Amino acid sequence: MNVNRSILITLVFGLAAAISPAASAQAETWRFDPLHSSAEFTVRHMMISKVHGVFGGIKGMLVYDRKNPAASSVEATIDVTTLNTGEAKRDSDLKGPEFFDVKRYPEMKFKSKSVEVAGPDKLRVTGDLTINAITREVVLDVDGPTQPIRDTQGREKIGVSGTTKVSRKEFGILYNPVMESGGFAVSDEVSIEIEAELFRK
Repeated sequence: MNVNRSILITLVFGLAAAISPAASAQAETWRFDPLHSSAEFTVRHMMISKVHGVFGGIKGMLVYDRKNPAASSVEATIDVTTLNTGEAKRDSDLKGPEFFDVKRYPEMKFKSKSVEVAGPDKLRVTGDLTINAITREVVLDVDGPTQPIRDTQGREKIGVSGTTKVSRKEFGILYNPVMESGGFAVSDEVSIEIEAELFRK
C-alpha cells in the first residue's frame, strides 16, 4: 500500500512538473516598437472641421495570453513632446501650459486593469490613462493582436489597433473660447486611435 501511494505521489508531482512549464509559457511578453507605433487624435475645430494630430515614441509592454486573454495586461508611455499636427504654431500652442504642458508633463501613460474578449480577434481593455498628472479610467476597443509574423530583421512581431474617446476637460485641458456665432472653438470630446507593432521580448 505504501509503495503504491509513493508511486502515485511521484506520478502526480511528475505530471505537475510537466504541465507547469507549458502553462506558464502561454503568456507571451511583447514590447512596443516605437518606430512603428503611434497614437493619433481627432478633435472638432470651430464646430465645422476636424484637426488631426499624432504622437510617436510609444514604449511599453504587452503580456498576452491567447488561451486566456483575461490574464493579459499592457502598460505604455507616450512621448508627448512628439506631438505633430502638421502646423508648427499650433503644435507649439498644444505643447504649452493651456494644453499638454510638456515641460511639466512630457509623458502620458496607460496601465490596464482588465481585459475582456469582445468578439473574434477583438478585445475590450479597461485601464487608467494619465495625462497632465490626472488619471481617469478609459476603455479601449482593440482589434488584434494579429498572428505573429517575422520582419526583415527576423524579429517576431504582432500588430494591434485600439480606439477610444475621452473628455479633454477631465484631464485638465480647459481651453474653451466661445465663438461670436455661438459654440466653442474646440470640442471637448477627443477621439484616439492607436496603431502599434510589437516584437517579442
